[in-house]
Amino acid sequence: MATYEKLSRHIAALKDGERVFENAFQSVARMILGAGFEKVVVNGRTTYDFNLFRTGRKHTIGMFDEINSFVSYVKDAAEGGSSKEMAFVLVGEPGNGKTFFVEFLCSQYRAFLTEPKNRRYTYRFNGLAQLGHYGKINIIDSQTYEDPMILAMNLSDTPGDNRRFLAEQGGLEEAAIDVLYENYRPLGACSGYIWNDIREFCDGNMEQMLDFIEVTPVPMSESLGTVTGKYPAKDKITSSSVDLLGEESIQRLLHISDTNNPYRFDLRRGALARVAGGGIHFSDEIFKNKKDLVQVYLGVIQNRAIEIDGYRWPIDSLIIATSNNSEFNRFLSEKEEAPIVDRCRICYVSHNTNYRLQSGLTSYAIGSEAKTTLTKEALHQDPNLNYAASVGVVLTRLPRSEKLTSIETMKLAAGEIAGEKSIKALAEVIDTLGQDPDITKRFGQKGLGHRSLGRSIQLQVENSETNEGRCMFAYDVYRTLERVVLDYVSDTNDRAKYLEDLKIAKGLYRERIMTEMFNAYMDEPYAIRKDVMNYVNMIIGIDAENLGPDRMWKYKDPQSSELRALKIDERYVKSVEERIGLKTDEQRDSFRTSIRKIYGQKISMDPNYDFMDNLELVKAITDVRLKSDIAGAGSLIGALANRTNEENQKLYDRMITTMLNKLGYCRTCAQKTIEYFCTQEDEN
Repeated sequence: MATYEKLSRHIAALKDGERVFENAFQSVARMILGAGFEKVVVNGRTTYDFNLFRTGRKHTIGMFDEINSFVSYVKDAAEGGSSKEMAFVLVGEPGNGKTFFVEFLCSQYRAFLTEPKNRRYTYRFNGLAQLGHYGKINIIDSQTYEDPMILAMNLSDTPGDNRRFLAEQGGLEEAAIDVLYENYRPLGACSGYIWNDIREFCDGNMEQMLDFIEVTPVPMSESLGTVTGKYPAKDKITSSSVDLLGEESIQRLLHISDTNNPYRFDLRRGALARVAGGGIHFSDEIFKNKKDLVQVYLGVIQNRAIEIDGYRWPIDSLIIATSNNSEFNRFLSEKEEAPIVDRCRICYVSHNTNYRLQSGLTSYAIGSEAKTTLTKEALHQDPNLNYAASVGVVLTRLPRSEKLTSIETMKLAAGEIAGEKSIKALAEVIDTLGQDPDITKRFGQKGLGHRSLGRSIQLQVENSETNEGRCMFAYDVYRTLERVVLDYVSDTNDRAKYLEDLKIAKGLYRERIMTEMFNAYMDEPYAIRKDVMNYVNMIIGIDAENLGPDRMWKYKDPQSSELRALKIDERYVKSVEERIGLKTDEQRDSFRTSIRKIYGQKISMDPNYDFMDNLELVKAITDVRLKSDIAGAGSLIGALANRTNEENQKLYDRMITTMLNKLGYCRTCAQKTIEYFCTQEDEN
């Protein structure tokens, strides 16, 4: 049940700091900045990561530049900049998270407004039946959910009287009143008209007039479309400005005898009035609407008012819209539409290009619920499934470049080491692509989106092989991704590029499986990681002064801070470097120096850094260890493939047991992974 109170009580609550009076931009800015932020480095540039967008079970992932653009837009508008006369439009390929971002923002805003201090209030006129010309209408709400303070600033026709009222009745100081007046706007047409009727009825007696006013909280129900409302683009016949602005109400005309009364217009029939009291209006696919509707938006964005038949209702809304590239380009090509684009802050949304962050998005696509087969048996997920799918889709989003290979671009975009190439090279590539007037050629603008990834997961789940084996085997995701590319990508060049990218992804999956097999062979989940760190520590200690003839070196482990002893095996170090292709002493010294440099930079920031992102080094160490332990990966493949003798069968059984008990595999994906390891497919 809503609670009704007098205007003076509301002003007192405002004075005591129990409530706030601010516009939509100030509310949203306070919500975002109040949650805090951190500095992060993305693609070689320092940027900010706002905590608000990283909270909740299903939150936004990545989108650093887009979120920064949005926050600076809102902050500028909150401080009275030119942004407050603009709409924020997200433009990008389908399936890259535009709508998800806006809906997430809206849900956070609703949660923010449910806190008592942040609640939005409006007012209603009560007892109108006694005025005589409102028929049976006794109670009228402010149609645009105007704040009671807007009414307080418009009680009298002379501004001086209103300021005096706030000072005397509300007990507000001059400075506080000045702050209130920064958000001054006139009353909406119907509120102003009704207030005038009340003034005439009460013969100007303010106390008597205020008895007609009741202050009430704005309803927060999401299904009513109040506070946050969405207007999806409809087809050309069914859409009209009525959906946005409202229309004349026959029902009200039956009661109101005064035909000049603007209350005959029902504004709540439109989507804008319901969010006009400090809400967020979300226009999905704004440029898909027909021209006259987009013209309506132009007026609303620029004037921040609903206008019907010359009557005006000022509104306070943050307007966010989305559009896909093709619709936006079509709209831009019509030169006469320039004023609308001029009133929009355009933000080009790229796909996520960080494969590590993509694992979170892939988890969303796979789903958090426990999956089952058609016969209701538990469906297992291959531990490599997320990696295989994430790498596959991210590679399709990375443009080709002469400076960097696809794998180098992918690793640098995820903040990892890519051999000799530095993050500066990636920043240069992004800058060069950013100069292209064709948006789709810019970094991360093209590729398989989230929906395509979702489709490939669906195809995998419906596959009879997946149901029979009761397991989503990682390698199968490449087949379904290829199917999605063939079925849904219409451009021939794009299709060829994506299929090529998926081949590269398979090569990376192959290297991961080599590492997994080594861990299974060594009967330890992190066997390869230990060997990589041993190599790193050996090349750090190889020139140490305190090395004895036994080649033992003592060092402090940065992770546990304990003193450790390590025997430096120069043969092992050299064989690893030979695998990488370093033949001369100069090449070896250069490589060792780069590893030591990385060690110095990374360990100070993250003591748990383990060099596992250095694929070249991991691959070399895997090969050397497999070779030294059982005469090469080839012979391990031979032993696993040919299980006719007892020894080979024992090795196979032991590796399967390790995979089941320690590495998170089920019998199906363990056997299929070993089978894949024994083939020569996807060798890079």
